[in-house]
Amino acid sequence: MKTMKWKRNNKVIETSLNDYLEKLINEEAAKGYKVKVAVGTDSQISGRGVYKFATVILLLTSEDLGDGVIVGRGGMVISATYNHSFKKRDKELVNERMVFEVGKSVETAYGIAPLLDLYGIELEIHADINPDPIHESNKALQASVGYILGMGYSFKIKPSSPAASYVADWTL
Repeated sequence: MKTMKWKRNNKVIETSLNDYLEKLINEEAAKGYKVKVAVGTDSQISGRGVYKFATVILLLTSEDLGDGVIVGRGGMVISATYNHSFKKRDKELVNERMVFEVGKSVETAYGIAPLLDLYGIELEIHADINPDPIHESNKALQASVGYILGMGYSFKIKPSSPAASYVADWTL
């Protein structure tokens, strides 16, 4: 797969992703804000056997007002969309697609983690996987969580995974 084209506010980011993120982190730090990052991916069918994917980097900002009062100061979304085809068309495809989504999130996290570590910024992987066994995506839960934990990242799943379940979905 070719290099993903990252965008913010529908504008292509012309610099490297890490340079762009570092600029945003420094801007938020200058305001006295703390940054937390979540990476998530979602997909939807866009044609016969072809799925459209969106991977997002969600930067959430907060401010410590003192005396234990921390308030949210908004967030920023950096996203990339791309297509991928799968050979299978049966229900097993759901498992493969969910693991692919998690893989794209982990791949993105792996690329930005050294920068975030440098600034002491918390990073989570958000997976669009339902914990309820009645949903098809649940079949991928164990493999996906094992993959994320094996790579050393913390994670969240539905309904507590806004980067994947809401923001990436909205980006599609």
